[in-house]
Amino acid sequence: MSPRCPPSPCPPPPERSAPLRRLFDEEARSERPDLATLCLLVGAQADGTLDEAGMDAAQLELDRLAGRLPFRPGGPTAWAEALRRLLGEGEGFRGSPADYRRLESSLLHEVLRRRRGLPIILSVVWMEVARRAGAPVYGVALPGHFVVGFGPQEEQVLADPFDGGRVLGGVDVELLVAGATGAPLEPSMLTPAGPLEVVSRILNNIRAWAAARPERSDVALWAVELALLLPSHPARLRYERAQLLVQRGDFLAGAAELEAYAEVVAAVDEQTARQVRRQAHSARAMLN
Repeated sequence: MSPRCPPSPCPPPPERSAPLRRLFDEEARSERPDLATLCLLVGAQADGTLDEAGMDAAQLELDRLAGRLPFRPGGPTAWAEALRRLLGEGEGFRGSPADYRRLESSLLHEVLRRRRGLPIILSVVWMEVARRAGAPVYGVALPGHFVVGFGPQEEQVLADPFDGGRVLGGVDVELLVAGATGAPLEPSMLTPAGPLEVVSRILNNIRAWAAARPERSDVALWAVELALLLPSHPARLRYERAQLLVQRGDFLAGAAELEAYAEVVAAVDEQTARQVRRQAHSARAMLN
């Protein structure tokens, strides 16, 4: 096996990657970005074996699962229980601590295949299946743990797909937040997360996975480059990309990106801009 491709998905070649990024960019900037499509394009960027037919198959699997839900079972609690019975009990979707160690746990097509994943991707499965069936569903980005919400906020019912879709009581949610932050639950934490916020958080998870594995700087680079295509993103992502380019030996491109970032920063922090320019100079010196 190639050293560039350890036992986890390998990105596609550049001639395949570029069209995928254009599609991701177009979908992210569309009037109503489609969450499943964006997640599958992330998966195709991670896994060179995922082609158009594979992405279509994943969409069809979501359609198939939605077709197995009862027709309009009732209010928010009834929807949450119907999803738990179908996806958690019936189909075996859930997560475990081991899933945090696998890149596949952040890729929708792999989660549909393995029935295992991180909380946010399992929540995408719940949301996409429920949405197709007509449920009032949305994601809720609790600190440190993503869950799914049903119904209007005054009647909100939360479920935890990582725990097989367990319906959460108020104390359960408070404990999740306290365990992640040590702080109390705030009402603002329960607001629905839009598709682009969900995708941004998925890419953050992938970048965190890669950061713990320096040999997978290839994954870190494509994840930060996709994040830069989102309409709203932190300027510091450009600095992160520059560092990755230098780390991977692309000194000229890394230096150019550092200089561009320094120009952005200079307007608010000239001292930091000078430090970044020195880093750019050092990167160029590595060519000698």
